[in-house]
Amino acid sequence: MKTKYLFPLALLVITFSCISATTVIPPTFDQLVNQAELIFQGTVTDVRSVWDGEGAQRHIDTYVTFQVLENVKGDAGDSYTIRILGGTVGDETMEVTDTPKFKAGDREILFVEHNNDQFVPLVGINNGRFHVQRDEQIGRDFVVNGEGAPVRDLKKLGRAEESVSAAEAISPEQLKSAVQAQLGNPPAK
Repeated sequence: MKTKYLFPLALLVITFSCISATTVIPPTFDQLVNQAELIFQGTVTDVRSVWDGEGAQRHIDTYVTFQVLENVKGDAGDSYTIRILGGTVGDETMEVTDTPKFKAGDREILFVEHNNDQFVPLVGINNGRFHVQRDEQIGRDFVVNGEGAPVRDLKKLGRAEESVSAAEAISPEQLKSAVQAQLGNPPAK
């Protein structure tokens, strides 16, 4: 008698576990570099959200355009636009959990894959975004990960990362040099 109730309960548990948020296993630095079709440093020049699709497929996409300052892997050209699912049009918002948010003026190093084919075209979603910040006290740029934490050790990305200060974080040049070394290319001088 009790077993006839266990099967529907088990199905319910399985269903709810499948509905939960997307879980992304953070890629290693090697995986970030190898999976990326493009890696570039750029500055956000435009963020524009629009309705796309028709009928039941209608949704909001956000187009983020970058002025490309340096191509590290592949050629993004002088300007490159990524498409991210979600955004705000008028008073309607479609938000997708864990997607990166950009604004004009943001300085970024992006690891891009499958642009226009994925809901977030960055390797490991937010893991493929490195925001460049400026520490005015020490007068240098440094890199933070997609969660906003300063990055010191690329071998520990997404793993046993330690909390570090801006002064201990790597510079954009160090990140790009590490990518070039991973690709087997000497850094440009």
